[in-house]
Amino acid sequence: HVQLVESGGGSVQPGGSLRLSCAASGFTFSDAGMSWHRQAPGKDLEWVSGIYSDGGNTYADSVKGRFTISRDNAKNTLYLQMNSLKPEDTAVYYCAARSIGAWGQGTQVTVS
Repeated sequence: HVQLVESGGGSVQPGGSLRLSCAASGFTFSDAGMSWHRQAPGKDLEWVSGIYSDGGNTYADSVKGRFTISRDNAKNTLYLQMNSLKPEDTAVYYCAARSIGAWGQGTQVTVS
């Protein structure tokens, strides 16, 4: 069955870095566009970044220049490198393969 499992969240001081990972299984990862989303307390779900099957990527303005999305198709894994973290980046981060309706369980990122 389709599964997405995020890891790498945690607590970090402002200006710090974290790398999130999302291990995918149950579908052809290399063919799938993938994305990261986040939800801060009391706020709506927000799209953060996306990466196409060919490696092309896009970013929300709020993270552009600080976050980098990447994928390793050999490992069926999606990544989000987050640098220069700010308190407003605090949220639960989710990876998704929206074309097949798959979402991970989320990983908490706290910047304070």
